[in-house]
Amino acid sequence: MEIYLDNSATTRAFPEVAEKVAKVMTEDYGNPSSMHMKGVDAEKYIKEAKSIFAGILKVNEKEIFFTSGGTESDNLAIIGSAFANQRAGKHIITSKIEHPAVLESMKYLESQGFEVTYLGTNNEGVVEPEELKKALRDDTILVSIMHTNNEIGSLQKISDIGVIIKEHNKNTLFHVDAVQGFGKAKILPKKMNIDMLSISSHKIHGPKGVGVLYIAEKTKIHNISFGGGQQGNMRSGTENVPGIAGMALAAKMIYAKLDEECEKLYSLKVRFIEEATKIPDVTVNGPKGKEGAPHIVSLSFAGVRAEVLLHALEDKGIYVSSGSACATNHPEISKTLRAIDLDKSLWDSTIRFSFSVFTTEEEIDETVKALNDIIPTLRKYARR
Repeated sequence: MEIYLDNSATTRAFPEVAEKVAKVMTEDYGNPSSMHMKGVDAEKYIKEAKSIFAGILKVNEKEIFFTSGGTESDNLAIIGSAFANQRAGKHIITSKIEHPAVLESMKYLESQGFEVTYLGTNNEGVVEPEELKKALRDDTILVSIMHTNNEIGSLQKISDIGVIIKEHNKNTLFHVDAVQGFGKAKILPKKMNIDMLSISSHKIHGPKGVGVLYIAEKTKIHNISFGGGQQGNMRSGTENVPGIAGMALAAKMIYAKLDEECEKLYSLKVRFIEEATKIPDVTVNGPKGKEGAPHIVSLSFAGVRAEVLLHALEDKGIYVSSGSACATNHPEISKTLRAIDLDKSLWDSTIRFSFSVFTTEEEIDETVKALNDIIPTLRKYARR
């Protein structure tokens, strides 16, 4: 029996999505920039996808741009807007618990003369809006705060943050990395004062290698790729039509049953935490209930190395993560675990379990049973 609980790293594609991708690749395979009917047929998928995402986000279709995924969306939003607005100032605000796609973009901008303020969090991984308010300056041109933390599932107070930013200066841009939040929550950029929003397909049961960047109309942003001028010259390169079509279908399917599926995920989360914390010396990192994301549980097992536990679970057909799968080139201890002041002894004992619409109660129970079998043995071994 295979139990896949690493859905924050990637999800299994919906069968309907896989079929759609295959159809576009083998039947409607034209270049959407071509003027013949094959090109026109391909372009229809892009137009349909724009309509789907615009409908979900309640924005205009011309504000939807397609990218290669969350990383590119974050890079384009942050670097593109920073350079476009640097005459107004060179100060940027973000948090210490952002995804590497954001933090590495910030590091690059610092090398280019920008000043970045990194906000801390409370012990549940939440940025306090008042701390952001204190950090805002006259020369602050951009704030980038993630919607959902990918390691511990903390939810940021995006609506409150958006209000604070715009009350301080309506021209300060607000970017939100919603890679883990999209598909798990209703996110309305215009209502929440979000100027740019990043989305990734493979986190919502779509194909890998494709994503979305919402850019509010009239946002000053420079393109950072050059070529054929596709997508209004914002993101050159032939569009990944099969990926875009599959991603749009996945988003449509997810949002058709969003409330129902989120309730199911929260139920699984509560069940898992209640049972797993019956094991001695287990710490829950981040929010335990609905104040956090429905699909992420971070647990620290005192006296057990995360990598050893990960592989012991793998031997039983259970797949989990010891952190962000997007940070393989960042072997240092998780910035998120540092930010929430987790005891140092638990930094290397933390496992992330993440669920999806495919996760069942039986899988949760089997995972708890496996943990009950494995943890005592590993702790005995560690003490020798």
